[in-house]
Amino acid sequence: MSDHSTHSFDKPIVFYDGFCNLCNGAVQFILKHEKSPHLLFASLQSDFARELINQNKIPSSVDSIVLYHNNKADVKSKAAFRIAQHLKAPWSLVNIFSFLPQPITNAGYDLVAKYRYQFFGKKETCPMPSKETRDRFIDI
Repeated sequence: MSDHSTHSFDKPIVFYDGFCNLCNGAVQFILKHEKSPHLLFASLQSDFARELINQNKIPSSVDSIVLYHNNKADVKSKAAFRIAQHLKAPWSLVNIFSFLPQPITNAGYDLVAKYRYQFFGKKETCPMPSKETRDRFIDI
């Protein structure tokens, strides 16, 4: 899927760091445990993401996961909790922690994000999705 207008999407889009092994693993995890194939995916390094960032719909400082839906971008722990709502149990139960103050959950998120390359590694290029899931990815 490429050359799409940002206005043509009615499904939530998960933006992720395409070079990060942890982030790519999270995308594969989401695909495997989703309640239904509802989410779309795009690398933050894609032209599509850069276009949204330039339109200020995604904060330019974001370098990890974003959930974009209805012209609104959720980042960090809020994005993770919102994505978890799309997962089958028991994974959807992550939302029980969403009652915690966002500064606390974001601090935990930031700690993992800060060291994600050191602990999980980094790819030189964004991996290509499988044939079965390719239609769920934007601007590959």
